[in-house]
Amino acid sequence: MKKINLIGVFMGLSSLGFSQTNPAITSWLQNTTLTGKHYVSGNPTPIVDANLANVQSVQYSTNWVYASTKGIPSYITGPFLDGNTSLATNQNAIFKFPLVPVQNTGAPVSTTGGNIGVFINGVALFDYRDGVSWQNSSNSLKGGPLGGVGDNVWNRDAIVGERLGFDCSKGHPAMGNYHHHQNPSAFKLDLTVISTVCVIYNADGLYALDSTQHSPLIGFAYDGFPIYGGYGYKNVDGTGGISRMKSSYSLRNITTRATYAGSTVAVTPGPTVSATYPLGYFREDYQYNPTTTLTPDYLDSHNGRFCVTPEYPAGTYCYFATVQSNWNSAYPYVVGPTFYGTKVAAKVTSITESVTTYTPVSTGLSKNGINDLSVVVYPNPASDFIVVQLNILNKENVLVEMFDMQGKMIQKTSVLQGSTMAYLDTKTVYAGQYLIKFSGENGVVTKKIMITK
Repeated sequence: MKKINLIGVFMGLSSLGFSQTNPAITSWLQNTTLTGKHYVSGNPTPIVDANLANVQSVQYSTNWVYASTKGIPSYITGPFLDGNTSLATNQNAIFKFPLVPVQNTGAPVSTTGGNIGVFINGVALFDYRDGVSWQNSSNSLKGGPLGGVGDNVWNRDAIVGERLGFDCSKGHPAMGNYHHHQNPSAFKLDLTVISTVCVIYNADGLYALDSTQHSPLIGFAYDGFPIYGGYGYKNVDGTGGISRMKSSYSLRNITTRATYAGSTVAVTPGPTVSATYPLGYFREDYQYNPTTTLTPDYLDSHNGRFCVTPEYPAGTYCYFATVQSNWNSAYPYVVGPTFYGTKVAAKVTSITESVTTYTPVSTGLSKNGINDLSVVVYPNPASDFIVVQLNILNKENVLVEMFDMQGKMIQKTSVLQGSTMAYLDTKTVYAGQYLIKFSGENGVVTKKIMITK
């Protein structure tokens, strides 16, 4: 029987006759009104920026899609408490992605420093590295923000080495280019919280993990294949329920760093495993375990698999932003250490072909709209403040209103497109029972809350 390339069939139909159903065109968060915000160290009140957030326009041709963006998210960025004085600045970027991504059948292409993908809010994706590596001759780290040049043999893992420099949303800027190396969900939403930055500088992320739902499509890699959050269908055919997608990499059982995984050939040594340089501090501390891919919810060496997803019912190859059972990020985090497909996407300075501008038909939250299970209000009872959270990928501005039991509106706010949270200040609100109303394009939800003093 002839084997059918489902990726080619589905994506080919989309580009030739059904362009506006192609997720590479329809999934971007488009915005022309919201601007970004940022914190500065020592001030928990965000500063409103002038640059527009998310993606400003999407255009497409027969073979390509172009997303124009400032590279600024709608969630608050900063501060970066490792001494990084940079802020998220306007990237004035046009990203060009293929509508028909193809598998790379030649030699594997490694991910590189800098952009290797783009999230649907226009924010850049980096791989594990931060430009720092061990220099054996000086017995120290060199490169990147530290200056000098390391040996590039034992390369520091940014998720571990730069944790103090990530904001609440797990991002930071490189000379103004704000980016994520990992799953773009706030530290404070993890089941085990490993950063205290959210305590003072409260912010959220692109989406919230939900172990009961297939994670949303959150971006595209530079080979054009889609990136999903941490959960998917257990089986590649879309059956088996929802499962956490698992990395097939694990830490090596070593005490000295003198060889690479699966090899006895000596390399320039790195530091001995210690409390200062624990296992996982360097990318080369990991080994790939191909046998685990026999289980369908374990991913391949690129951190992805071919499978059915809500956006690709005929199936596609896709990457997942892997997390551990406690929702902390799991190496190789999103894409890597090599691409599955042919790396053809790029940041371009202009569009040099005839294109059509895509206008979203609806900016609703999801196919099913806002519903009772997708909204959370806490603490309940509350005293000084109320947190409202959407456990979905929010594609619109959701109005949040607080009413007393006589129907009088007390105050209101919004959960912005591309973010998950908002806050209501209740310090001056009388004790009693109140209603919190969420109004989205595709639905309305009301929750009861008690205020105590």
